[in-house]
Amino acid sequence: MKMQRLLSLLRQAADNYQMIDQDDHIAVGISGGKDSLTLLCGLHSLQRFYPKHFSLSAITVDLGLGNLDLEPIKALCHSLDIPYHVISTDIGTVLFDIRKESNPCSLCAKMRKGALNQKALELGCNKIAYAHHRDDLIETALMSLIYEGRFHAFSPYTHLDRTGLTVIRPMLYVSEADVKGFRNRYQLPVCKNPCPMDGHTRREYVKNLIRTLDRENPGVKDRLFSAVMNGHLEGWPDICP
Repeated sequence: MKMQRLLSLLRQAADNYQMIDQDDHIAVGISGGKDSLTLLCGLHSLQRFYPKHFSLSAITVDLGLGNLDLEPIKALCHSLDIPYHVISTDIGTVLFDIRKESNPCSLCAKMRKGALNQKALELGCNKIAYAHHRDDLIETALMSLIYEGRFHAFSPYTHLDRTGLTVIRPMLYVSEADVKGFRNRYQLPVCKNPCPMDGHTRREYVKNLIRTLDRENPGVKDRLFSAVMNGHLEGWPDICP
C-alpha cells in the first residue's frame, strides 16, 4: 500500500466520524508493531494538508518483559519530529510472575490503557489514537458473538468520561493486508512482541477462523465488515453528512 492510499482511508474515517478537531493534541499508542507504526506515519503525513491543525505525541507502554528494542522507533519518531515517550512498567511481572494469569490479555489491556491514558493527560493530550484496523473490527465482532453471545465491536471513537480523553480509531477502513504492504514498502522498524502469549490468544484463534471462512466462502470478510458498519451497534456514532 502506498502512502496516498493510506491517507485517503485515514481521511475518510476521520471525516466520516469527525475524529479530529482544530488544535487537537493526539497521543498515538505505539506497541512497536506494524499497525501502530503505520498509523503514526499516516497521521504525520495527514498533518500536512488536513484542514484542521493537530499535533502528535507517540507513547509506548513497556510491559517490562525485556527484549524490546525501541531504538529504531525512537529514530523514526526523531526523523518525523514527533515527541516519543516510553513508560516503564512492571505489568509483565504482575501478570506472569505474581498473579500467574493463564488468560492475561484482558487485564493486560486494562493496565496498559490506564498507563497510556495517564501519560497522555500528563502531556496535555485530549485524544488517543489506537491502530485498530478493519480486520481487528470484524475479529472483535465475531469474538463478541462466540464468547459473549452478543453482536458488538469497538466504536470509531469513544469519549472516556473519567479522564476526559477521547479514543479515536483512524485506521477503521484499512485492512491488515494493506498494513502489511505499507510496512514492506516503507521498511517500518517493527519490533518483535516479547509477550509469551503472542500468537496463542482467542483473537489469534478467531483471526485464523475468519481466514478459513473467507478462503472457503470468498467475500466473508467484506460481508462481516458490512454487517458491523450497518448493524446500528450500541454506542456507535452515525456517519456525519
